[in-house]
Amino acid sequence: MNVILLKNVEKLGYADDVVNVKNGFALNYLIPQGYAVVKSETNLKELNNRLKVREKKEAKLLERLQEITARLQESTLKIGAKVGSTDKIFGSVTSYHVAEAIRTAASVEVDRRKITIVEGEVKVLGNYTAEVTIGKDHKVTVKFEVVAE
Repeated sequence: MNVILLKNVEKLGYADDVVNVKNGFALNYLIPQGYAVVKSETNLKELNNRLKVREKKEAKLLERLQEITARLQESTLKIGAKVGSTDKIFGSVTSYHVAEAIRTAASVEVDRRKITIVEGEVKVLGNYTAEVTIGKDHKVTVKFEVVAE
């Protein structure tokens, strides 16, 4: 069944995307919860109107995203962690810690679920990179350094 998403649905799509899902998922979850509507002529016309309005807003938003991207790329984030005698961290550095470092250093709110640490788990002091998703199509590579507290 083809549906038009009204809200972002994790692992399915973003708002205003037309997606094909199974009938039961659409009828029992997406439509009753208000996440989607059935694809029809009327709903497609409304979608086109929303897309036109969004294009105007995205032009302004694109300028802001470029500013945020520049701020994130120019700064190397420092994340403090407690370490043992062999430079191993007690625990690990996660996307939550990276989000906090971005918030303090660049004054930008980033959802921790939109941050992916490229190297996987961070359990030793050193330099690492993370990929931050800002908006629908914009990804920024951020460098961070894990230092001893």
